[in-house]
Amino acid sequence: MAYKPTNFPNGIAAPFVNAIGAATASSGAATLTALQGKVTSEALTTAQNAIYTLTITDTMIAAADVVMASVANGTNTQGTPMIGKVSPAAGSLVIEVINKHATAVAFNGTVVVSFQVFKAS
Repeated sequence: MAYKPTNFPNGIAAPFVNAIGAATASSGAATLTALQGKVTSEALTTAQNAIYTLTITDTMIAAADVVMASVANGTNTQGTPMIGKVSPAAGSLVIEVINKHATAVAFNGTVVVSFQVFKAS
């Protein structure tokens, strides 16, 4: 993991800029080591109102951290993916993606889940 310090013109040190991790999930699991990242799911067929659970193994995450997540379509063109519960733990993160389509339409491809970790002080 590469950290790149940045300084403002007045010489005050700015926060570190973290590398963005990327991974592809298999059977609902992926591994990366980053405070922010993008995980592409395997091809999904998640039905309306059903949940796809993505477990990310990431040694940089602690249970007390705050994690923000979003979801976008990868190759998926059906259904309405939305983020449900986001649960950080020591060394891992579980993110639920719910298909909230108004009718009985299942996912038909991949989704891309993005996340950012805010470290507990």
